Amino acid sequence: MIKLGIIGGTGYTGVELMRLLALHPVARVEVITSRSEAGKPVAELFPNLRGLVDLVFVEPAIDTYRDCDLVFFATPNTTAMSQAEALLAAGIKVIDLAADFRIKDIPTWEQWYGATHACPALVEDAVYGLPEMNRAAIGKARLVANPGCYPTSVILALLPLLANDLIDPASIIADCKSGSSGAGRKASLGTAFGEVTESVKAYAVDGHRHLPEIREVLRSLNADADLVFTPHLMPMVRGIHATVYATASGPADRVQTVYEDYYRDEPFVDVMPAGSHPETRSVRGANVCRIAVHYLPAANRYVVLSVEDNLVKGAAGQAIQNMNLMFGLDETTGLEAPGIMP
Repeated sequence: MIKLGIIGGTGYTGVELMRLLALHPVARVEVITSRSEAGKPVAELFPNLRGLVDLVFVEPAIDTYRDCDLVFFATPNTTAMSQAEALLAAGIKVIDLAADFRIKDIPTWEQWYGATHACPALVEDAVYGLPEMNRAAIGKARLVANPGCYPTSVILALLPLLANDLIDPASIIADCKSGSSGAGRKASLGTAFGEVTESVKAYAVDGHRHLPEIREVLRSLNADADLVFTPHLMPMVRGIHATVYATASGPADRVQTVYEDYYRDEPFVDVMPAGSHPETRSVRGANVCRIAVHYLPAANRYVVLSVEDNLVKGAAGQAIQNMNLMFGLDETTGLEAPGIMP
């Protein structure tokens, strides 16, 4: 049995990790921490876990995780980087669901996150946890940087096009929509029900922290890659819908086959039939990115539609997929449940 710890278990990604891991056949959460809720039973805060999780929140401390094989950081940015070295030195593997190890260029990370990186030497060792790109490296990793939710949807939308040189890599536009849970569980006016419902708004148009993450990954595939990325807040709790545009270069008559072939053996990427329009509700609760590709002859552009649950394939589910790979398991283990409808 793989023994797990979750640091920061009171947010949406923390409870989603517990929900998904509660029925995992070969992994068990042994420790879950929270400074604010220490001493409180997990099921008291999250009643959906009654009868499944009998743990109590405890104060975070290195000794707390000594018996763990792997620790998930479901914490705000800049938390994992202050503790990862000690955990790794103790032989404990780490998956960070925040952004501390996602961007390899330290000055870029420090510019966007407004902090001095506490352990830049570990950044080079960290593996970017997108299995569809880095499966072999993840299997050998001791430190995995779980991708952001927006980056997962955008990068998966673009991989077949970039890999086959089918687009002008500098022409990419990513128009993305997210549910309010992407902002986290902490109360704020901007994500209150009365502010979000019956309304749609763009935000961070002049620069979102996921932009340099997406750009760096795309440039690892094509040095000329660049994009405009605009996120929007939608009146829903879960889900991301990315509409990705790029100018075509080369014949477009086989693009559907290109996508189907590229993702044929990927258990958590579903390429829909030609002409489809995937919906966020179809992936709610599932570790799936559902994709449809369209070509507009008059504009000579591809339009790729990509949907995922931001808390599952965009966060906790993908983290468990990475954990499975790190321990030599079938990566689908514990993640086979379909989406919830309606």
